Amino acid sequence: MTTATTPHTAERARVADVPAIHRLIQHWADETGDVLPRTEGEIYESLRDFLVIRENGKLIAAGALHIEWKDLAEVKSLVVDPSAQSQGLGRVIVAACIDEAVALGLKTVFALTTSPGFFERMGFKQAAVAAFPRKIWNECFRCPKYDHCDEVAVSLDLRSRLD
Repeated sequence: MTTATTPHTAERARVADVPAIHRLIQHWADETGDVLPRTEGEIYESLRDFLVIRENGKLIAAGALHIEWKDLAEVKSLVVDPSAQSQGLGRVIVAACIDEAVALGLKTVFALTTSPGFFERMGFKQAAVAAFPRKIWNECFRCPKYDHCDEVAVSLDLRSRLD
């Protein structure tokens, strides 16, 4: 998937990408706290969820589409290398996640984010956090911001895109 703003393409992550994905996630978890920290083990376990963008052999962006239920998936761990910011790479990853969700026949994609405007520009709408299954809260208990969460739920209805 490419967009008009960037020539980059999202592709499936490979096992060899895990250290670089982990480095990017940890950078943003430590720098801003906007991404939930993940261990390399967690990334290996969910590697099939991840899409990445490479430039000159270097991984510069990553994100995951995690299926939560028969009709629902979450876009998570969306990270872009600090040296590659403002090139539309996050948008490419999210668009690829949406395309995959449609291909899988999912009805809704959501994200928990501190940057709702980014997702709203891609058609997401703010949503009530309570509308999502309790299953997603498994990760919230591990979050350093659990007692003072600043994330906003956003969702995208895909039903009009399904065959």
